[in-house]
Amino acid sequence: MRLHGIIQLNELFIHSQYSGRPKGSPEESRTLTAMKTPQTTPTPARNAQSMRTPARRPSPYVSAAQSKAIFADSLAERQQRLGAEDMVSTDEAAELAGTTRVTINAWISKGRAIGLTQTRRGFRLPRWQFEPAFWDAIPLLAKALGTNEGWALLSFLETPHGALNGRTPRQAIEQGRLARVLETAGAAGT
Repeated sequence: MRLHGIIQLNELFIHSQYSGRPKGSPEESRTLTAMKTPQTTPTPARNAQSMRTPARRPSPYVSAAQSKAIFADSLAERQQRLGAEDMVSTDEAAELAGTTRVTINAWISKGRAIGLTQTRRGFRLPRWQFEPAFWDAIPLLAKALGTNEGWALLSFLETPHGALNGRTPRQAIEQGRLARVLETAGAAGT
């Protein structure tokens, strides 16, 4: 009730400033006095139980069991993606690109290539990134997103986006829409 009265006083002050009434007029005094006097309205009686037990709010956090399930699902999905047909080892990627495994690892660390970390040592790389449409796109995309992390880059490229009419950025790049993908990545990276 007190907040309501303060809001009404504020509205009254603003109104009196612009209404042309002189400050301190008898009409203004009566209104201000009425506003300062708390007015109560009867409220229906609550039952005794609701007054004793505060309402429990659901936690905004997931439980430990839910977190464990999410991580387990994530690990299973990552393992599945690492084993997909379009994934190659760093040695295979070096052969595709006509370079060495050391160079591929350097490209991964610089955001020049998408390298997915495994549970054991080494990287797996999507084969399609060595196609001409993606060769220049990957470093630009890493810069727009502000990350070189392979899983983040791959997730962005393989997730449909409304800004791309429901297509994945990978599909849009294959269709020659790199500029639009970079705009979308810039918005996502901020």
